Amino acid sequence: MLSHWRQYLAISPFFLIFGVFSLFPVCYSLYLAFQRWDGMGTVQFVGLDQFRFLWDDPVFWLSIRNTLVIWVLSTVPTLFGALVLATLLHSVRRFKGFYRIALYIPNVTSIVAVSIFFGAVFSNNFGLVNAILGTVGISPVPWLSNPWLIKLVIALLMTWMWTGYNMIIYLAGLQAIPTQIYEAARLDGAGPIRTFFQITMPIMRPIILFTVIISTINGLQSFSEPQVLFGSNAANPNLGGPGQAGLTTLLYFYQSAFVNNDYGYGAAIVWAFFVLIMVLVVVNWRVVQRGRKS
Repeated sequence: MLSHWRQYLAISPFFLIFGVFSLFPVCYSLYLAFQRWDGMGTVQFVGLDQFRFLWDDPVFWLSIRNTLVIWVLSTVPTLFGALVLATLLHSVRRFKGFYRIALYIPNVTSIVAVSIFFGAVFSNNFGLVNAILGTVGISPVPWLSNPWLIKLVIALLMTWMWTGYNMIIYLAGLQAIPTQIYEAARLDGAGPIRTFFQITMPIMRPIILFTVIISTINGLQSFSEPQVLFGSNAANPNLGGPGQAGLTTLLYFYQSAFVNNDYGYGAAIVWAFFVLIMVLVVVNWRVVQRGRKS
């Protein structure tokens, strides 16, 4: 082992950076979850008190409900739209590279810029959507003040950003399917719909499982979208818009830790949320795997 010290030295910067900026903060946040600390004073051990308070905190459960609703409203159309677009793009013969770039650009665009754009487009008074609706005689819609419409706007933003990413993954999977399988299906008299559901979908199931898990993890971590849309900062205690309808769990963590300076409670929030994410990932994995076995 010591004879390879040069190789270990060459790869050591990655592990040092990972340990200092990733592993240590994760472990320290777990330590803080059992402490009370305002960032300046003495760290006080409180045991499970943070989690007991968390269990009885109505704002925490409100943030969980908001996060789950936004996740469902964004993930389902994202994956469905990505699969449809990938199927259509797979059959295109001309300008395929242009379509790939055009559909993938939203994913590499700054979330802050996209959130500002959506805030302007869906503005209650001067938004482009309400201006278009006004031309056909429809009164302005309170996109950023109605509790359900707030969630819908955030979900649309996330769908717009992540559909292209999942489409590229699905397209790669479709291109890896041998054409001989489809030719054999056509010779057996299978039509396009039957071919899609009985050949394409079973072969694509592992890729769909991957996108479901990734979309679950990314969709539940919505933070920048409601923060930018509703100007969430230390001077604005009404995080998540009117009635806190867009208050996600990570945004509530931000408020607890960096606005209220309660770092112990903030750490308890993220660790409880981490457990929830893992449970949902396992549930999604088991559902897709069960469908694969059946």
